Amino acid sequence: MTIDREGPVPPYRQIAAILRNRIADGTIPPGRRIPSLVELEDEFQAARDTLRKAIQVLKDEGLVETVQGMGIFVVSNEPKSD
Repeated sequence: MTIDREGPVPPYRQIAAILRNRIADGTIPPGRRIPSLVELEDEFQAARDTLRKAIQVLKDEGLVETVQGMGIFVVSNEPKSD
C-alpha cells in the first residue's frame, strides 16, 4: 500500500485510516495484535515517528491499546468482567 506524500492528508493520517478500515472490516479483529512497527515500516515505507503518530491516533480513538511487553492490540468490544 502506498501513501500519497504530496497530497493534502498527512501520511500518518492516511496510515491511521488504512489501519482503522482494517479494524472495521475485521481484517484485524478485536483482541488481535496489529502489525509491529517493523512490519508497518516495510508495508508503508514510512518512518517510525510517522507510524507512531498513526498508532497514537488510533489509541486516542479508543481502537487500540498497548499491552506492555506484548504489542498493540485492537480493543475488544466485549464488556470487561469485574
